[in-house]
Amino acid sequence: MSIFKSHIDQMSAYKPPLDGRDPDQHLLLDFNERTLPIGEAICQALIDYINEGRLQLYPAYGDIVEKIASYAKVPSEQVMITNGSDQGIELVFRAACREGDEAIIPGPSFAMYGQCARVENVGILEPQYTRKGGYPVAEVLAAITDSTRVVVVSNPNNPCGTLVARDDICVIAKAAPHAVVLVDECYFEYASVTVADLVRQYPNIVITRTFSKTWGLPSLRLGYIIADADNIRALLNVRGPYDINQLAIVAIRAGLENLSGVETYVDEVMLDAKPLLERYLDRKGVSYWPSGGNYLWCFFEASEAIAKSLELAGILVRPKEDGEGNLGLRITVGTRAHAERLIAELDLLLPA
Repeated sequence: MSIFKSHIDQMSAYKPPLDGRDPDQHLLLDFNERTLPIGEAICQALIDYINEGRLQLYPAYGDIVEKIASYAKVPSEQVMITNGSDQGIELVFRAACREGDEAIIPGPSFAMYGQCARVENVGILEPQYTRKGGYPVAEVLAAITDSTRVVVVSNPNNPCGTLVARDDICVIAKAAPHAVVLVDECYFEYASVTVADLVRQYPNIVITRTFSKTWGLPSLRLGYIIADADNIRALLNVRGPYDINQLAIVAIRAGLENLSGVETYVDEVMLDAKPLLERYLDRKGVSYWPSGGNYLWCFFEASEAIAKSLELAGILVRPKEDGEGNLGLRITVGTRAHAERLIAELDLLLPA
């Protein structure tokens, strides 16, 4: 007999396919990571901190919240740092939900939303994205009841890259004032859209962001929440005092002081490499979803075979099914050189 809650035993762990990923052997276009190493300023800051002999000390965060708030253009009382955006998502479900409540999580989407809901034994309603209709606003509004505690708006969504209009987020927030409207902006720098300026007007909007994607720091786990100050104070009661490691703070402090490397990388991805790949796919007649992120969800006639052939050529991509069971490949967009390498390999696999 288990010592844990019965529904926990019945769950499955979220296990991303990390085995066999080797940046020395593969071009990693499968996890929407930054495809270039982090900048020298961040590396040096980490080396200096370690060499100072301070790893034995508990984390001391100093003014990092104020610095992140300045970057995000919001008051510091509206910001809380988290152990990656995953912890931000987890804290929202822990703080908002009781067993038997409901969450609306349009799919397909990031697995952690459902994972966190199931841990709290929350019922999940999953209206589906469509390529034509995008985020299922009407279906989400129809699904809201007195039992709704969380409505997820992934902006842009993973895997499809769909963006949600500000007006639609406002409509949802008005329709569910008793629920958290969880707006996941983890690809914020790529998408350049936000509702961070609306969290006072709509205090049920809670935003999660991360330094994993654009900044290239997923191994250090640093994210943040933007929300109304009262919500931040409540969530701080749930988060632990030392949940964020000191090396993450050191790294992002250096990163925030050297923004040009991030901005240059984003411009290359979004203004050069991504349009290049889109034009190629258009010429080849390959269907893909319009995306606001650093990735494209592409549907080849033989997606599984394409993925295997790319892996043999040293390129990893991520197979993902749509709501009807059609297999697509979510492909991370990196630099122009990386896009050109991908296109060269695809040219060997696709009909002329």
